[in-house]
Amino acid sequence: MGNWDQLRDRLDGSLVTRDDEGFEEARAVFNSAILTSPLAIARCASVEDVRRSLRYARDAGLPLAVRSGGHSVAGASLVADGLVIDMRGLNSVTVDPAARTATVGGGAIWAEFDRACQPHALAATGGRVSTTGVGGLTLGGGSGWFERKMGLACDNLLSVDLVTAAGELVTASDTENPDLFWALHGGGGNFGVATSFTFRLHPLAACSIALLLWPSEHGPAIARRWRDLMLDAPDEVGGGLAYLTGPPEDFVGELMGKRCAGAIMTRMGTAEELRTAIAPLLALSPQVELVMDIPYADMQCMIDDPPGMRNYWSAEYLADLPDAALDVFCAAGEDMMSPSPSQLLLLPWGSAVVRNAGMSAMANRDAPWVVHPFGLWEDAADDERGRVWAREACAGLREWSTGATYLNFIGDEGADRVVAGFGAHYPKLAAIKALYDPDNVFNLWHNVQPAMA
Repeated sequence: MGNWDQLRDRLDGSLVTRDDEGFEEARAVFNSAILTSPLAIARCASVEDVRRSLRYARDAGLPLAVRSGGHSVAGASLVADGLVIDMRGLNSVTVDPAARTATVGGGAIWAEFDRACQPHALAATGGRVSTTGVGGLTLGGGSGWFERKMGLACDNLLSVDLVTAAGELVTASDTENPDLFWALHGGGGNFGVATSFTFRLHPLAACSIALLLWPSEHGPAIARRWRDLMLDAPDEVGGGLAYLTGPPEDFVGELMGKRCAGAIMTRMGTAEELRTAIAPLLALSPQVELVMDIPYADMQCMIDDPPGMRNYWSAEYLADLPDAALDVFCAAGEDMMSPSPSQLLLLPWGSAVVRNAGMSAMANRDAPWVVHPFGLWEDAADDERGRVWAREACAGLREWSTGATYLNFIGDEGADRVVAGFGAHYPKLAAIKALYDPDNVFNLWHNVQPAMA
């Protein structure tokens, strides 16, 4: 396994091995069901640390993982008996308000990104959870509340600095290494270690959110009204249909701790404008009706998940959403573990998600809907139940599926699902992979195999 002191002495940051105090804290990731144990974690403080760590792992024949936010539900932030390149020390965010750009370190999380942009009334699409890493979410596509107007996170990339498998530092943009730049728009962490991103920002003078809850038996009627509303909603309106457990907040009242059907609605605009946009849902007299203006950075952390939960997620693109599909969705919501933080989400795509498809390695972006079972629970005894529920929620909707999925939303569902996720773009991604990582050093979820001549 090599001499760890040799690497430790070269780093500007620090190295934590299994024998060191603090190893478990450094190893812990968002999904507490992931118990993968690396041999060591290189906590990088510079781009040179990334290169040194990568070179050390390759010379020692060690498997490698890259960690940004640690939110990979499949555990891609860790590798068994190998070396983790921990990027969290490279978390700077620099905003140029005049140019409407932000340059972000490869280890930043969305909370850091959003808070830096907030004083300038600027934003870009980020994760719906503020503790998610900017790098992992963006490289995998980047779905968020305002994607229908701003596009996915990757659509707002202007350039990426990347350390390749050979240890070379390259820049990818429209003018430099454009094929690699295309691959980084949704092609995942297959091509190197992204040390810096530059994003285009959008003006966001006002932002609002609504949480509407009903007892779960009202789900089918709410689902139909929500679908019809979103078919004609302006691009500035986002959100999702949800089954969830009523949160432990006083404003939830009698629904606290009970299974609910609901809608989380967002708008680039004021609460008054949001109320107008969602009037058809408000007409159904939700038992909980919370509509408010909110700073974007605060909205982004409103549904942050409690730490230490066990997770299993899946997702399916839907080509159509007839009443029969909504009935299947609602039945899956009724079958969800409750009380628990689990959620069953139905998200609207379209608009900018489709308009920007040509710049992206993500295929199948013309799907109008995404179903996302988001399983969270505390007790390991519930592992099988939670995983089966998520799989069956998607399986029940396969009749209306495009056959593809958004890979950021799923765990390890096999190589066929990866190929389906990349669709017709997979051969081109495999060819680019062969140029930048012919030995498949970056091979964790969701892996593109290099197409060797």
